[in-house]
Amino acid sequence: MSGAPERVTYAGYLGLDELLSAQHPRTDRHDELLFIIIHQTKELWLREVIHEVRLAKRLIRAGEVEGAYKALARVSRIQSIMTQSWDVLATMTPADYLSFRGGLGTSSGFQSWQFRTLEYLLGLKDAAFLSFQDEGSHALAELQSALEAPSLYDDALCRMAAHGLHLPAEVLARDVTQPYEPSTAVEDAWLAVYSDTPRYWELYQLAEKLVDLDDALLTWRHKHVLTVERIIGGKRGTGGSDGASYLKRTLERRCFPELWSVRARL
Repeated sequence: MSGAPERVTYAGYLGLDELLSAQHPRTDRHDELLFIIIHQTKELWLREVIHEVRLAKRLIRAGEVEGAYKALARVSRIQSIMTQSWDVLATMTPADYLSFRGGLGTSSGFQSWQFRTLEYLLGLKDAAFLSFQDEGSHALAELQSALEAPSLYDDALCRMAAHGLHLPAEVLARDVTQPYEPSTAVEDAWLAVYSDTPRYWELYQLAEKLVDLDDALLTWRHKHVLTVERIIGGKRGTGGSDGASYLKRTLERRCFPELWSVRARL
């Protein structure tokens, strides 16, 4: 005879005791709690985004591209929520932030291994970010794994080749630890997709989901720049970064460059 069913409570299932005790302000300033919660929430969403991108990658590699659409659409929706969160942080004035900034020490968004993992998964490879993680740490292992694996875009390009579109060997067999370099041949292949959408419907839909994702990431970056400029202006970041000037340079990055450049040829 089986025992009584396990009693599962709302707080227990969600681990609320642990979750709500994970905020540890280092000062007595009112606004520090908001700063912590905004960034912790971002990390929770990043965990889900990484979860969905990895699912999309597996499905694309398996040829189940339609199943990847949902995962990628979910990522774009999450990115919208993350972008809106900057508006909440922007309610903090420069004086509010300066009242507790000293308590942050050398901590910096540069050290967010989940954000760098996401960039690596999307193809923005830069091994320099490995140096921000401790040797032997879980974070470093996750980053190293993402750096050494094909990106979401690499998986999409392999799927294009499976449809018979010509892609050069140097693209399909490239060193995936290096930043992706735009290719005229890849742009030509995407042009073929956009020029005959009925024939390449699967790839056309995938392309638009990728553009949605890249667009949302750029929108998030832009709002990040504005929020930083609003709160600290042109000051350097807590971890020694160039602050807003560095963030502005990231606006030039494209995860899927040919999906942007091909539009001039349509």
